[in-house]
Formats: sequence, C-alpha cells, structure tokens
Amino acid sequence: MAIDSRVRERLVRTVASAKSEVRAVLRARIVLAAADGIANGAIARELEVSVNTVRKWRGRFAALGPDGLRDAERSGRPKIYGPEVRVAIVATAASMPRHPEATWSHRAVAQHVAGACLVSVSASQVGRILAGLGLKPHKVRGWLTRRDTPDFWQRASAVCALYLDPPEGAVVLSIDEKTAIAARSRRHPGRPPRPGEPARQEFEYRRHGTASLVAALDVRTGEVLTEVIARNNAATFTAFLDQLDQAIAPGKAIHVVLDNGSSHTAKHTKACYAVPPPAW
Repeated sequence: MAIDSRVRERLVRTVASAKSEVRAVLRARIVLAAADGIANGAIARELEVSVNTVRKWRGRFAALGPDGLRDAERSGRPKIYGPEVRVAIVATAASMPRHPEATWSHRAVAQHVAGACLVSVSASQVGRILAGLGLKPHKVRGWLTRRDTPDFWQRASAVCALYLDPPEGAVVLSIDEKTAIAARSRRHPGRPPRPGEPARQEFEYRRHGTASLVAALDVRTGEVLTEVIARNNAATFTAFLDQLDQAIAPGKAIHVVLDNGSSHTAKHTKACYAVPPPAW
C-alpha cells in the first residue's frame, strides 16, 4: 500500500507525539507498517491486535485516506428536547429569579421551564445543559460600584506616595474603628502539635458580648496604638486624636490617613480641627 510523503510524515508525527491518543497511534502504526509491505498477520502479531483490526483500518485508510482513521459518527440516543427548551433553560438561568428567591436552583429552573414551555424537564437535565455552557446561576459574586469622584486617583496616588515614602522625621498614622467585635473564649484548652499531628482546637466557645475599639497604625514602624471605646462617635474619635497628639513626641509632623466614616466627617470633628494643631 503506497502513501503520500506528506501523509506519512503526518502519521509519523502522530506515533511520536506523547499527546496523541492511544487509538490514533495504533491506527497510524498499522497504516505505516502496511505501507512498508508488511503482511496483515505480521502487523497483528507485532502490535498485539487481531488480524481483523488490521484489515479494518487498512481498508478505512484505503477508502477515505487519513480521515478514515477517525471514529465514525454515531447516531446516539435521539434528542428528547428541542432547541426551544434549551433556549428557555438558558434564558431562565440568565434572568433574575422571582422574589423572594435570591438565586436559581436547577429544580426551580426546571419548574419554570415546565410552566413556560409545557414540557417536563428534569433538574439533572437542566444541570447538564447549564454545565455544558458554563452557566452557574446558583453562584453569586458581589461587587461595589464606586461613586464618580473625579479626584479619586489623585487622592489615591497621594496616599500611596505617603505610604511608600513617608517624610523624614514625620509620623504617618492609619486610623480606623472596628465595632461589634465578638468577645469569645474557648470552653476547653487546645492541644499543642505533636509529631505527625497538627495542633487541635476545641470549636465550642463562650460568648462575652461584643467590644469596639479604635486603632492607629504607625506606617513606618508597624506599632499600633489601640483603645477600647464605648461609643463610636465624633467625641470619642477626637478624644483619641488628642491622646495620639500627647503620645507623639513634640515637634514631629503627623500625617493621618482615614476613611469617610461618620465620626471622621462629623461637624464636631471638623469644628475641633478647623485649625489643626501645629504638628498635624
């Protein structure tokens, strides 16, 4: 059996490639051996297949060329649902569910499609169709739409520059509050790690109410100054700033970075620092 040089090169690459399927390599080796004039029986013994297998792929190649070495199309089970059902499933999964549901489940999609198309479809079939398209209506990822503030990038650039290169001799503080922290203690002591075993920690705990605190991080040194607070309001915030002013050595310039929390932008805070201290 004679084969074209380009076809032979293609079959040789298939045999040599580590990514080729085993069945594709076997069929290519059968054709190459037949092209070298080797008898069917010898090819079957060399490749440890039946003579009928050799005959089959030699005949397929002789009739159809390289395309004959591919698997023949199979009819398979006939489709139960028409394209309109698949479109309805996708359209349902891509829409917002009715109140009060937050997300679509496969069962809910199947029920909705059954009512819209008058076709009974199983939840598992809905799952297979959606999986084939990469649709996952049961998953929700949140995002935050930032307000249109024209000077945002300039302000962010200034803060980053302050963090990366603080002024010499100045103190850069990042300040924020953390409210309603759960105060808990373990009911039983933990166990330290042992050879071949990780440390163990009892999951049961006791509740001791909540706590709130305000903290200032020194960006240069990593030192944190904290205080437990009873209320998160402007008076508490300005009192904390007064403590910072007293704790920091006189003569040092102080740069404060904070968010737009209500206590930071309140009238009381603005009134207290309408004329900031010399160091601030």
